[in-house]
Amino acid sequence: MVKLEDYGRYETAWCPGCGNFAIVEAVKKALVASALEPHQVLFVSGIGQAAKAPHYLNANVFNGLHGRSLPAATGARLANPDLKVIVQSGDGCNYGEGGNHFLAAIRRNVDITMLVHDNLVYGLTKGQASPTSEDGFVTKAQPHGPTAEPFNPVAVAVAMGASFVARGFSGEVDHLAGLIQQALAWRGFALVDILQPCVSFNKVNTFAWFKKRCYLLPDDYDAADFGAAMKAAYEWGERIPLGVIYRREKGSFEARFPAVAAGPLAGQDVYRAALAKVLKKYA
Repeated sequence: MVKLEDYGRYETAWCPGCGNFAIVEAVKKALVASALEPHQVLFVSGIGQAAKAPHYLNANVFNGLHGRSLPAATGARLANPDLKVIVQSGDGCNYGEGGNHFLAAIRRNVDITMLVHDNLVYGLTKGQASPTSEDGFVTKAQPHGPTAEPFNPVAVAVAMGASFVARGFSGEVDHLAGLIQQALAWRGFALVDILQPCVSFNKVNTFAWFKKRCYLLPDDYDAADFGAAMKAAYEWGERIPLGVIYRREKGSFEARFPAVAAGPLAGQDVYRAALAKVLKKYA
């Protein structure tokens, strides 16, 4: 039986009070609750403080380029459908540099769980405004605030018909762990946007700021209701809803690839007659 200890405990490079600590604990709890052994899981990350999170877990990890986690994760998922593939990076990595891949993954409905540490700032590169930074957010690089409106990843995902969209908060660890567990069990692309404080470079959206505003969606909320989902996705400011915002069943990307129906490509036999024919061309 898998235990929390199986995923290890490591010294980190994060600032004391960073929301990443709680997110890692929530991820561990979700993996254990899902009965997933470390060898059954692949984490794919990019660049950033959030992208370091998989480094502090005992599991398979592929650390790629900034914003390019999803293409690598898609390839891994197609090559080995027995793996539970999780993309884990920050708001800058996934919604900025990787914004185009984010949109493509939603359209394709790849069976991947995407965990985004959303602290509304670039933490690794010392505090520039990120795609989700709010209007008027002053930084050393943007002394007058961002010149673009903030990107709303939850609203975009719902509008594009993503099959599973959720928002969590690092200050609600058990609730967040439950959201991640649901995302891991989902068949298709599952986004969990995770609000978290950056204690060093975001003095506006602090832990207290989030704690005052975040609330759990009521039990009678219907995640299959597109209209309700869009309303919840745009609720921001004085009140911020947490939970599964939108959910709809649809075919996964892998289901359209018969080659993976037989399991991991590495475990399949080679069609030697066809291979010999190809090799003969180079003789």
